[in-house]
Formats: sequence, structure tokens, C-alpha cells
Amino acid sequence: MSRHDPPVADLHSPPGVRYAIVASRWNARVVDALVEGARRAFAAHGVPGENLDVLRTPGAWELPMLADALARTGHYAAIVALGCVVRGETRHYEQIADNCARALMRVALDHGVPVSNGVLAVEREADALARAGGANGNKGEEAALAAIEMVATTKEISA
Repeated sequence: MSRHDPPVADLHSPPGVRYAIVASRWNARVVDALVEGARRAFAAHGVPGENLDVLRTPGAWELPMLADALARTGHYAAIVALGCVVRGETRHYEQIADNCARALMRVALDHGVPVSNGVLAVEREADALARAGGANGNKGEEAALAAIEMVATTKEISA
């Protein structure tokens, strides 16, 4: 498991809620591992496969737009965004990573739907692989667990 302070063994998704994973096709080797980690976490915490939709975007830049479209539908209790941006030789890395994170937060705040940011922003591909099921856990799993916890918490406070 990852570095969670609270135990996640007893974390369980409320019944009947739907989740979406929006995932970039860019850096597919890394992102596919993140998606699999998220799928495993959702399944292990009570989310049946039919309550989980996975949709793809070309890259991380497009993730917030798809997350926004999904949040507008009202069909999803939470959205998990997964992608990977690797530093290059230009500022493009900072522009994509920073603005993607800001826009994902904006979607969550604008629509009141938790959006879990599992977009890696790393120096090297090796760093990404370490966070996609390697030595540093799986950020997709962590993002799914955060989504489940936020849904459970928000349902609890609104009851």
C-alpha cells in the first residue's frame, strides 16, 4: 500500500455510486499502470466494474475538459484524473502540469464533485515508473482511494 496516515482497510465506497477515471493516452506505459492501480483499488473497496467508467484523452492538457464534461452530467460521485508529464527541455512541462492541476481543482470546486489528481509531474520516466506500481507505490491507487474517501466523507456530512 502507499503512505496513507489513516488505515484504508476499512474504507468502503457507498453503495450504488459511480466513478469515472479520465486517463491520458500520452506516456501510455505509465498511465496504463496507473489506471490498473486505480481499477484494483476501486474493486478492493466495493466498487463493482459496472459502476466505473474509464475514458481517455490525448494528453494531460485535455483531462480537465473531460472531467468538467463528466462532472456536468451529475452521473459521477467522483472523478479520478490520471496522466504523466515528464520534464523536457522547455517550459512546456510546467505549463501542462501546473495548469492541469489548477483546472482539475476548478472542476471540483465548480461542480462539487471530488476530482482526484493522479497526474504525475516527474523529472524522468524512471521517476514515473516508480510511482506507477514501482518502488513508490501506485499513484492511480492512491487517487482512487482519495476519491472513495471523499465520496464517503461528503455523503456522511450531507446525511
